[in-house]
Amino acid sequence: MIEPFRNLQITFAVIMRSKLFIYLGFFIVLVLSFWFFLFNGTDAWKAKLPVLSYVKSFSFKNQDNMVFTEKDMLGRVTVVEYFFTTCKGICPRLNSNMHTIYDQFKNEPNFLIVSHTCNPETDSVPRMKHYADSLKVDTKKWVFLTGKKDSLYFQARNSYLLDDPKNSLEKIEDQFIHTQFFALVDKDGKVRGQIYDGLKQDELDRLKEDIANLLKEKSSNSNFANNIFNP
Repeated sequence: MIEPFRNLQITFAVIMRSKLFIYLGFFIVLVLSFWFFLFNGTDAWKAKLPVLSYVKSFSFKNQDNMVFTEKDMLGRVTVVEYFFTTCKGICPRLNSNMHTIYDQFKNEPNFLIVSHTCNPETDSVPRMKHYADSLKVDTKKWVFLTGKKDSLYFQARNSYLLDDPKNSLEKIEDQFIHTQFFALVDKDGKVRGQIYDGLKQDELDRLKEDIANLLKEKSSNSNFANNIFNP
């Protein structure tokens, strides 16, 4: 009598263990299904591009002699660069490469390119207008800015990380920024991803991919991040 009873106990234990595994498996499938249907068709499961910096307040003049501030970037994914119109070195190559980015995203309503001069003593508003016209671009989508040199350089170093802030220790009239790098700003005024080399095709390809991903992201609130951009 003892042996059959023991076998019955073993059988019962096996059945209960099997049911436990079945219930556990069903629960796992249920949870995975929930997450799949929740995030299917979205990018919420993907790792977010890192935040490198935040855009500080500024006020410059665009190619049409209109004031352009950080608020004009609100809600847009923006690629930022520095150049000067008389440059015969890297600038023509940089803006040729930038033009490929413009061509790809110019029809996106929330996309913008902002090009700052690093030589405002020469690059007046009319000269920036002439340069913009030579590129045959829509200046509502690709903006060209000039202004005070110290303010332009402050933004390059402290907002966009396109130059070493230590260089600002010199007298402003002796400084000159000549950079081949682009910065990427999201809809909330955060500099994201990495600082992209505008002369390297692999980094340009990465920039285009990151732009596309940021365009899919929703703005976190009506103002830029951390109340940097206030209404």
